[in-house]
Amino acid sequence: MIQNLNGWHAIIVLVIIVLIFGANKLPQLARSVGQSMRIFREEIKAGKRDDE
Repeated sequence: MIQNLNGWHAIIVLVIIVLIFGANKLPQLARSVGQSMRIFREEIKAGKRDDE
């Protein structure tokens, strides 16, 4: 299903996100997602080190 997505789908999703959260909250939302991804990657690396 993901293989069938193209640029228009990304634009539509972005517009929906802007409508839901509002343009003022988007930087805060992006920052939160970035921090969450960083924590997730650190935990994955820590888990791999523990397995060895």
